[in-house]
Amino acid sequence: MSRSKALLAELFAPVAGDLERMRGVLTDELGDSSPVVSDMLDHVARFRGKELRGALVLLAGEATGNATDEHPKIAAIVEMIHLATLVHDDILDGAEVRRRVACVNQRWNNQVAVLLGDYLYARAFARSTELSSRLTSRLLAETTKVICVGEIEQSTARYDFDMTQERYEELIGGKTASLYAAACELGARYPGGNDEVGAGMRRVGYDLGLAFQIVDDCLDLTGTQEAVGKTVGCDVEDGKVTLPVLHVYASANEDLRGRIRDVFTLPGLEGRAGVLRETVDLEPGLAFAMDRARSLVKSALDELGQLPESPARASVERVCGFVLDRSY
Repeated sequence: MSRSKALLAELFAPVAGDLERMRGVLTDELGDSSPVVSDMLDHVARFRGKELRGALVLLAGEATGNATDEHPKIAAIVEMIHLATLVHDDILDGAEVRRRVACVNQRWNNQVAVLLGDYLYARAFARSTELSSRLTSRLLAETTKVICVGEIEQSTARYDFDMTQERYEELIGGKTASLYAAACELGARYPGGNDEVGAGMRRVGYDLGLAFQIVDDCLDLTGTQEAVGKTVGCDVEDGKVTLPVLHVYASANEDLRGRIRDVFTLPGLEGRAGVLRETVDLEPGLAFAMDRARSLVKSALDELGQLPESPARASVERVCGFVLDRSY
């Protein structure tokens, strides 16, 4: 077992049994009678990675005393939706590598990747209709809509160097934090009731998801494909102006602002993220972004402090630390 997998196994120890049951549901779902589709699903199964969202469903259930026999199925459904978003994200980003293997859009093509992402969404929602409560279907349908709106709005906000921090967080809240929020809320609320506790856990998930995406945006600027395990530099290539760049741009003089814009927009420029690092000192922006991620994690920890002490609560608290300290 790799060091990273051992760390995650330790973090998820309070729900280890249910996590295995979640993986069993995923294995059953990631198969099809079509040999072609089955081959693609086998490939996508290698994207499963950290399984943070599914684990948060289970940990939230345990931490709030709300765990049921259906929670592993809900966790699997959440992970399937996450897999679908990854397949579609890689098309939007023009990414080549995910979890150190070729993205679906690279191994096959964009058309196939779109259809496979849609297939995963369909399988997830079909499975959700088999649960005894409609809460999962309702909440995840709304969440998927929010994710799509977030991606659409981010696509129309390319090259917006005057974007406010509030707007940036609104965009990443839609495309990333909303699924973290739904995972924690479902864990705490399913099959119904527990509205106040569910709302508190939703806030935990949302803040944690925002912090996760901010760290991800920092890694996209500074990480390597070998360390991060996926294509990096996609944001600059795609014209996405993330928080570290927004902060540096806001404090730059007009000459430097022009050079930053050129890195994003000049046609034919290769390795834009590397050129950006050579053009401007990104450290103040990276430090600002990480400070914001830390403040979001603190907010999540403060909310968690209202729950009774338990191994599951302690694990969620450690997940918060993992999100900040991760290098992949």
